[in-house]
Amino acid sequence: MHKWLFLIAICTFCSLFGQQDSTVVLDSSHIVKKEITESFLEKYRNDKAFNYEVVEQNPTWSDDFKTWLGNVMLRIFEAIFGMERASGILSVFLEIIPYILLGLLIFILIKFILRLNAHTINTKGKQGDVLLSEEERIIKTEDIGELIEKALAEKNFRLAVRYYYLQSLKQLNEREFIDWQLQKTNSDYVSEITKVDLKQQFAHITKLYDYIWYGDFFIDEQRFLRAEISFKNLEKIVLRHG
Repeated sequence: MHKWLFLIAICTFCSLFGQQDSTVVLDSSHIVKKEITESFLEKYRNDKAFNYEVVEQNPTWSDDFKTWLGNVMLRIFEAIFGMERASGILSVFLEIIPYILLGLLIFILIKFILRLNAHTINTKGKQGDVLLSEEERIIKTEDIGELIEKALAEKNFRLAVRYYYLQSLKQLNEREFIDWQLQKTNSDYVSEITKVDLKQQFAHITKLYDYIWYGDFFIDEQRFLRAEISFKNLEKIVLRHG
């Protein structure tokens, strides 16, 4: 019995001594204290890669337009294909289509402006054409009948129609059917005329004039002769009411 107690005591002592030996760690390294200077911190403060601040920006009108257009296209595709949510290539397409449509709109506007400027330059550059700024001088100071004859002699029938219309405006103004002003439009003059037959005939030659002059429509001698009848009919009505 004493032998067993002695053996248990020896084993217990050895076990405790062995555990104590295995857990002892000796660290002989020297710890160096690292100081962080203000200049060191400033270097990282100025580095954008370490700037994690989130800045909120108000959306622009183009952002709102693209968002709205994207939502519209999404609803259209959902209605067509029965999808709850676009994915894959369709998702990419829906993201870029607002940019495509916006670019197309800008292209159309630029093309329209260029065509408008080209038409203006082309109209001003044509031989025998009258600039709009000369309208007042022609109505108030020129012998329009003589200008018509000169245009016909040169076979410039389009310009002759222009002069005939200015002559009609002059006749209506002189008899106080209209109050001619440079800034007014032809539609303004139609509205000012109270005589029914005169209003109808003037509206007719106004459409004719707009079509030929502003529409840059080619007119030959036969077409001019038909147009001339309309202008002379207006002159007869003006004289009858005047």
